[in-house]
This record gives sequence, C-alpha cells and structure tokens, in this order.
Amino acid sequence: MPAIKRVNPASNINDDTGFGSNTYNKGGRFINRDGSFNLQRTGGPLHERISVYHTLLHLSSWKFFGVIILFFIVINLLYATVYFLLGPFQFTGMLSTTNQWQVFKEMYFFSTETFTTVGYGRVNPIGDGANFVASLESLNGFLSLAIFTGLIYGRFSKPRAFLAFSDIAVIAPYKNMTGLMFRFACYKDHHTLTDVEVKATIALLVQENNQPVYRFFDLPLERNKIQNLPMNWTVVHPIDEQSPLQGFTEQELSETDVELYVLVKGFDDVYSNTVLKRTSYIHNEIVFNRKFVPMYRETESTTILEMHKLNETIAVS
Repeated sequence: MPAIKRVNPASNINDDTGFGSNTYNKGGRFINRDGSFNLQRTGGPLHERISVYHTLLHLSSWKFFGVIILFFIVINLLYATVYFLLGPFQFTGMLSTTNQWQVFKEMYFFSTETFTTVGYGRVNPIGDGANFVASLESLNGFLSLAIFTGLIYGRFSKPRAFLAFSDIAVIAPYKNMTGLMFRFACYKDHHTLTDVEVKATIALLVQENNQPVYRFFDLPLERNKIQNLPMNWTVVHPIDEQSPLQGFTEQELSETDVELYVLVKGFDDVYSNTVLKRTSYIHNEIVFNRKFVPMYRETESTTILEMHKLNETIAVS
C-alpha cells in the first residue's frame, strides 16, 4: 500500500503511544474493536508469559464456565482411573465388582461426591490406598472450590466500563467545516459514569525520507470531557487548519492505512473506581458523507435512549 506524502505540519505528533513506527512490523490494526491490543508475544518460557489467573478473569463467560465444567470432568476422570486401578475390593457398597464399565462408573461418581464433599455414603473406601487417595481428593476439592469462588467473585467485582461504541465513524459537515465523529453510550441500566474523558489518536502511513512510516497525531476534540454520561455522546474532531486530516479524500485515507484509536475513561460510583474502554476504527470503518441519527426521544415524563439506533446513519443531503 503506497504511503501518502501530504500531512498537515501543524498537527500535534504523538510519539508516546507505545506503538512502533516501522511499517514492516505492523500486522493488521493496532487496537481490536473490543479494545484489546492486536499483539502476540513469543519467545521465553511459556509459564512466564501466561498467567492462568488473568486469562480466566478475561475469558468470555461461556468460555470461563466451560473451563470449569471441563476441569471438573477431567479431574474426576483422573481420580476415577486411580480408584479403578486400585480395584473394587478397596470399597464397600459397590453394586457390581465384575462388570468393568459399571465399576468405573461407580468410581467416577464416588470421585465427584468426594471432590465436592457431598458424600452420599453408599460407596465407602475401606482400603488404605483408597482412603489415602480420597483424602487427597477432598483437599483438592476444597482448594479448587476456593480458587473458582475467588475467580467468580473477581469476574463479577472487576470494574468495567459498560460502553458500546458505534460500528463506524463518519466524516460529515460540522458547522462551517467538516468533522470526524463517532459515538458511544452506556448500555447498562442504572449505570452512569461521571468525569468522563475521551482521547483520540490517529495513525497515518506517511512518506518520510522516501520511507513509509507510521505517524501518530493527537486529535483536538470539540469537547474531550463531560461531567456525566447518562445518554450517548457524539465525539467530534473538527477538521480545521490544525487537523492532520485536513484536505484528505476518502481514497487518500485508505492509502494512508488510517486507524483512529479511542480511549475513554470515567469514574464509576458502583465500583468506586476509574474504568476505561478502548476501541479503534480503520479506514473501511470511517465513512464519508453520512451523519448519525438522533438516538433518543422524549416523552412527557422521561427521556428514552434507543440503543438500537447507535449505528444508524443517514446520507448527508
């Protein structure tokens, strides 16, 4: 992709973004739409790069509970195998001691009762080996329950910004010029941020000394802070004489491999903590000559925020 040479020299270059400028090291976007960094680490011992605790905290809900269920099944299969190898004579109350499949099922369900400390009581260990393994499994069950309880609490109590961003950003007429706009809103009921601040940085692929490099520019915003966020907020960057986007056409933005990086911070009184949310827009997610439609309406008694209209736009007439 050819790099474009023209960039407004009055723009404020940001060299502290943490992203490199070498184009050969860039693969895809810098920031994923969900706010995660588009980055993979390799090299070094795996145990130093991977944090099981943080991985489990950041998994989606269905993956997290899937891991718990899978762990429960696998560990009980392992213990059931140990009990099976010890033999049915180490237990009392068995329904069958000759049918191998029936014996293994008995061992598996005995393992689940021991692991969860339920202990229904029909099957009991009587041999020293079975008693020793059962005691270790009980300890293992207590520790596992404590770990998963802590993880579940950590997931529910972790401060989060429940913000939804528009799928696209638009470039449309703004006052007597044009502006780059995107919007976001809190999607949870009874969840309002205060002292909300937004920062926008744009990355452009430009030519310097006949070499393509990425340059990052802080975008001046019409407003970068509001006191409360009960409704949606349409963030506007006026494309004026200080904007790095001044004079760019849609084709030129595509050639610069543009990416708009957005960071929103605010105070959440539910968690009594500062929360943040990131996202980004690349060139095919920045649309010219469209504008957002209003996403709220008023009744006699209240104002209704229509979240399904977050991405709705109309053509500029």
